[in-house]
Amino acid sequence: MEIQHVFHPHNLVFIEDHGIASKAAHCFMCDKPVEDWSYYSCNQCESYLHKRCAEAARKIWHPFHPKHPLTLLPKSPYSEGRGICDLCGKAFRRFVYNCHDCKLDLHINCALLQSSIAANFPNSLHPHPLFFVQNHNNEVESDCSGCQKPISGPFYHCSYCTYPTLFNLHKECAELPLEINHPCHGKHPLTLLPQPPSHPQKCGCSLCRIQWKGFVYSCSLCNFELLLDDLFSRPPLTDASHEHQWMPILRKMSFICDFCGTAGEKFPYFCAACHLFVHKNCISLPRQIKITRHCHTISLSYSLKQNQVEDWMCKICYKEVDISYGHYRCPASRCLYVAHVRCATDEAIWDGTIMLEGYDERSEEVVQEPWNLITDVVEQIIIGELMVASEIKHSYHDHNLRLTFSGKTKDDDSQCDGCTRPLSTPFYSCEQCKFFLHKVCAELPKQLPHPFHKHLLTLSNSHDEDNNSSCSACFRSYHGFGYRCYKGGCRFRIDIQCMLLSDTLKHPSHEHSLFLVHNNKGTSCSACFRKLRSRDVAYRCMKRCDFSLDVGCATLSLTAWYKYDRHPLTLTYLDHYELSQLYCDLCEKKREPNRWFYYCVDCDNSLHLNCALGDLPYMKLGNKIEDIGHQHRLTVVKNIWNCPPCKVCPELCNGQALECKEFGCNFTIHWACCRSSYFWDSIW
Repeated sequence: MEIQHVFHPHNLVFIEDHGIASKAAHCFMCDKPVEDWSYYSCNQCESYLHKRCAEAARKIWHPFHPKHPLTLLPKSPYSEGRGICDLCGKAFRRFVYNCHDCKLDLHINCALLQSSIAANFPNSLHPHPLFFVQNHNNEVESDCSGCQKPISGPFYHCSYCTYPTLFNLHKECAELPLEINHPCHGKHPLTLLPQPPSHPQKCGCSLCRIQWKGFVYSCSLCNFELLLDDLFSRPPLTDASHEHQWMPILRKMSFICDFCGTAGEKFPYFCAACHLFVHKNCISLPRQIKITRHCHTISLSYSLKQNQVEDWMCKICYKEVDISYGHYRCPASRCLYVAHVRCATDEAIWDGTIMLEGYDERSEEVVQEPWNLITDVVEQIIIGELMVASEIKHSYHDHNLRLTFSGKTKDDDSQCDGCTRPLSTPFYSCEQCKFFLHKVCAELPKQLPHPFHKHLLTLSNSHDEDNNSSCSACFRSYHGFGYRCYKGGCRFRIDIQCMLLSDTLKHPSHEHSLFLVHNNKGTSCSACFRKLRSRDVAYRCMKRCDFSLDVGCATLSLTAWYKYDRHPLTLTYLDHYELSQLYCDLCEKKREPNRWFYYCVDCDNSLHLNCALGDLPYMKLGNKIEDIGHQHRLTVVKNIWNCPPCKVCPELCNGQALECKEFGCNFTIHWACCRSSYFWDSIW
């Protein structure tokens, strides 16, 4: 039996023998493995389709959204190229059920889940009706709004609360009693609240310190709160890393945890033999961990003598470490690395891997394999006392590459295929095609840790389906080499320019050293004034200067060129002009005061950052871009004199742009315009 599917150009054949499909076959609609005994297959392009996906209706009425029908779309309807499912919270690029009026989206997998309306759910815990989902096939990975733990098993879902304020509840949390009596607070019954009651602004209690947002049992008369984890009387705890039992203190008390050094306002655990008070979670703190912010393993210590270390500054948050409490330190001789327990075990810093007791990194076997992607040295030459590879084979190119020490002219626009920077000697070149690699790019290690990310990163030359990648640090699109994380579902990737940064930065724009900070919510970049999000990494001054730099501004080139100026333009941080004179000499639009710009002091030329560098500073000229809404592939070009108008704005495409090279097409567009909602609305 054959069918013609609306989202596939070829006929699909119905298959009932699972053995015919490849083990790696995935459904092109839901991207799940094809493991059913019956499915559809395309003999021309080896595409597969689940039977239930093939039979999915183009329009459905879904109980989560009864107001309007949902329409099945083949790709994200949003200008960013991706959207977020309002049930599971995962990002999507392709097939999705969408309500155009309400901007509601459901993955095809989530839209096909079976659900039913939940009756008699207490309105005091949530104002909207809930739907019960018995089996979600591991689609939902968000946290429960009650206990703040990952969703598992049957759960309740609110269809009115869309991303990013999803409301999902474990079945067990949804069925909690609204009032209990508990031995930790025998005076009054405790009432279940959907979130903690308001506390004073600078309250230091444990709930405020961890910013708890979930359910809590509370006594309003005594200002007493109890988390769901503390519902039942707690038995003594034992841990292999400590020789004595930890006894629970079943009364609320103020204390300083001897392991992490932070204050507690709840029920600690106590070791009578050692006279230690600790948080419950700190009992199982790993004794030895590895983080990408330091080259050695670091060990938990709470007995470090003061004369062993001269610098008591945490190397992560750069605040003072009180060594009378627990902290992590480097056991290597003469290494002064120290970090707060909370800093070292923060989820943005540490990947959760625990090193075994007694682990010694010096005892690891050295694997005899190339540490970079040079697969063979064909020829070598002697320069001074050094032996240098003059001809090599590289994993990311089919032909041999020869080393060049000269030959680049001033007007040559050739770029390195690794970092996409203009070529500078020495570099490797291919005699058969226009492929160039700076010597340092050819010798980049296969794997490297980086302080921006908690996992080990791997050198990669692969890109998304539109033939480019987006750096997770500076958010610029780039071609060429990059490092990316292959750990589980982690999507972190970083371009070569950002990879060269470390956890400290000395920038000419500021008199003090800047330090890497992971959680920057509430701050703004001092160069471009962009408001930073909690997941953005940035560099910050720790001397109360209120100065921050996001990674994009930290990696700006210190000089740039302008076609009407024979001198290089210098990155400038302060404006001394009157407001009426703040104009860009290229686009002739106003410049914002105190926002960085490029300036030539000899010719008095001023340019916006984007006007000087272009929208695509890390994209290689001549490379093709796919899947951005045009019928043909577009080429990255640099227009200097004959600048055609953009098909969207329609200002002149001066500098870098995307151009269709197909005969007679005459299509040119700015990179920013091809991602605008106007452009995508015109396509849809």
